Amino acid sequence: MNKNAIAAALTTLIFTALPALASAADANVNVQIVDALQKRYGAHPGYRANHAKGVVAEGSFTPAADASMLTRSPIYAGAAVPVTVRFSDASGLPDVHDAAPDANPHGLAIKLHLPNGTDSDIVVNSLKFFPVATPEDFRDLHLAAAASTPGTPKPTPLETFLKAHPSVAKAVGTLGTPASFADEEYYGIDAFVFTNKDGKKQAFRYVIAPAKVVHLPKEEAAKKPANYLFDELPQRLAKGPVTFHIKAQLAAPGDQTRDPTQPWPADRKIVDLGTLTITKTLADSDAQQKKLLFIPGRLTDGIEPSDDPLIPARDGAYAVSFGRRSATP
Repeated sequence: MNKNAIAAALTTLIFTALPALASAADANVNVQIVDALQKRYGAHPGYRANHAKGVVAEGSFTPAADASMLTRSPIYAGAAVPVTVRFSDASGLPDVHDAAPDANPHGLAIKLHLPNGTDSDIVVNSLKFFPVATPEDFRDLHLAAAASTPGTPKPTPLETFLKAHPSVAKAVGTLGTPASFADEEYYGIDAFVFTNKDGKKQAFRYVIAPAKVVHLPKEEAAKKPANYLFDELPQRLAKGPVTFHIKAQLAAPGDQTRDPTQPWPADRKIVDLGTLTITKTLADSDAQQKKLLFIPGRLTDGIEPSDDPLIPARDGAYAVSFGRRSATP
């Protein structure tokens, strides 16, 4: 079997395992999202359509004692589990400057390796809430950006889109330029639902909190080397582990879960689910990240997706992108 056939088979397997992607219309928009990203940033063989520039690291996750009160998920059962994580810059550009506007939002993907041999993923980024509410709008945002090249008559397609979608500017306004991947806070912009051992359900959104948040002033960020985030992380880890707290912001009764452009009020309870400890980057990070697929919908018993339409779209688009980069000789 050649590499193209293997990649096609892998993509088919992923889609089969995700019932939410069953409809032809959903599958079509997933392909269109990847097409739009590659139209905007170009197709770079072997790389992700978005968050192309990344680094892989390893460590462990130790759940908090009270986390099992919220969910029966084996992730929070009590024992520490090994993790593989990937930090990344946004965009489909493998050589984007770490402080460039296109590099924001920065991303963190966490793959938890459970004792039964299965994995579960958490995929977050530094946006406090998402710019658009639907997969179709996400596709159209990137198509509009791709069509708005220098010299495009005013108003450009992007300007027209942004005027019709004020949520984009509001979301982008929450971003800062981090001094380090370790000094950024990451958010699960999609809502998920915990179920505990008594069957009680609780909607939540992830918050991955560092020891401290450090954002650079614009003038200082502009002076940084192109790969400053990727150079700094292994240097920091050589001196000791980097830790984050995985937290959950809990929805109150009546809080909507469908629209990721609408954050819940800041006074909603936030609970600590446990400690993420990162100990080292991988020497063969470039090779390893091409093999890794992180999807928000890879969940365990005790955690399920909400009605947010971006969850199945992200799962599907990531699978399409994985199939394309895996097919690269």
